[in-house]
Amino acid sequence: MSESSSGVNTSSGSFPKSHSSQNSDLSVTHTPLSVDQRPDSGIGTTPLPSSRFRFASWHRLVDSDVRGDQLACPRVREGPTQEELFLREGHGMQLERGRERRRDEEEGQKWEEWLQENWENCLELNLSYQNLGDPYQQENFLRILRRLIRVERLQLVNNCLTNLSCIRLPRCTSLNLHQNYLTSLRQLPTLPLVEHLCLSENAIASLVGLGALRNAPLQSLTMARSPVTFTPHYRARVFYCLPKLLVLDGIPKLPEDSVPHRLLLPEYTRMCNIL
Repeated sequence: MSESSSGVNTSSGSFPKSHSSQNSDLSVTHTPLSVDQRPDSGIGTTPLPSSRFRFASWHRLVDSDVRGDQLACPRVREGPTQEELFLREGHGMQLERGRERRRDEEEGQKWEEWLQENWENCLELNLSYQNLGDPYQQENFLRILRRLIRVERLQLVNNCLTNLSCIRLPRCTSLNLHQNYLTSLRQLPTLPLVEHLCLSENAIASLVGLGALRNAPLQSLTMARSPVTFTPHYRARVFYCLPKLLVLDGIPKLPEDSVPHRLLLPEYTRMCNIL
């Protein structure tokens, strides 16, 4: 029995059976110490025991009665559909055969999953870093946001969100949208009661749409490290549009943030009054 310099046995009996000559494919060369490079695999092509759950949401696990409003930071990223999994694993011939049966089973599960999610009763929720890479994942994420009718504090950091104008959060007082892909203030959700709003590190380039927050009790607003902060007289314009605002980008309102008289003249502003 020989031993390599790394301390690993190199005898024929010390390797997993999956690398033996009886099970090897002649068209593919495997070295005894090769490691499967798939992200969901274990060392030596042995999958992890939990691999079968890698696409499962918590409410799809057997004997799980945890509700969505009991989780502070749930993973809600939707996994691929059963059809996609069958295609990925090379079972295309079995896809049509099992589609009818799965459809009947899913119809009965949808209502149970809806009740178990219980998003309507969430008061505080962190849905940050969900890694929404596919359109169907983004659609499912928006579906969840539409159900948050009672949420008061919501974290949506780094989710690649581009447009939330179809969302209404009637009781939300604190919303964190740090590090997303919003390009306009018009893409914000409806926030009638918001007090603290973070929009830092987005792609917002102008103050158009800021007036939608004028009637909200907004106390602090953060748009740091966004293109909009390069707007001439940025702070003065924001405080003029939002009289109730107390803090902008972490800095309280200063005397110099008062609007100069010349900013109110037509030639210095794009704002107009519609009577």
